[in-house]
Amino acid sequence: MGSEDVLAPGVPTDPAALAGAAPRAAETWLRIVQVHDRITHRVDSALHREHDLSLTGFEALRRIAEAPGERATMSEVAEALGLSRAGVTSTVGRLVEQGLVVRERRPGDRRLLHARLTDAGRERTRAATVTHDELVARLLTLLGDDAAVVTDALARVSAATRIRR
Repeated sequence: MGSEDVLAPGVPTDPAALAGAAPRAAETWLRIVQVHDRITHRVDSALHREHDLSLTGFEALRRIAEAPGERATMSEVAEALGLSRAGVTSTVGRLVEQGLVVRERRPGDRRLLHARLTDAGRERTRAATVTHDELVARLLTLLGDDAAVVTDALARVSAATRIRR
């Protein structure tokens, strides 16, 4: 039989003949990149507008807030955010200028520089977390019933591609 069913004229019997039914790897990659870029842009804009924070600044604050004693080394922040040493130094510098973080060295280990939240940083992090999490949740509701499947699939790819050190 050809690509059409006699009982359902115009309906292909081969699912691969349907646009989007079996996406090529390049199509999947494009969609992942597009979604990441668009959500990142939306969230970054909202954080700038509502809290005078970049998304990177917010993520740094969040990582510091989640660290023991609300204190993290520059390398811990850099690794958590996937930033270079220069990138984290610049990001933390902006947070210091805004009074949200202080740099300090711990007594007994003068080699490591830590970033610690200030009271203002703690409050800004709390407020920005609400904006961030609500916006991301609202955007991801568009996944509908596919959310669990998409999350599981992306987790498998992430685990398989994790850099082993």
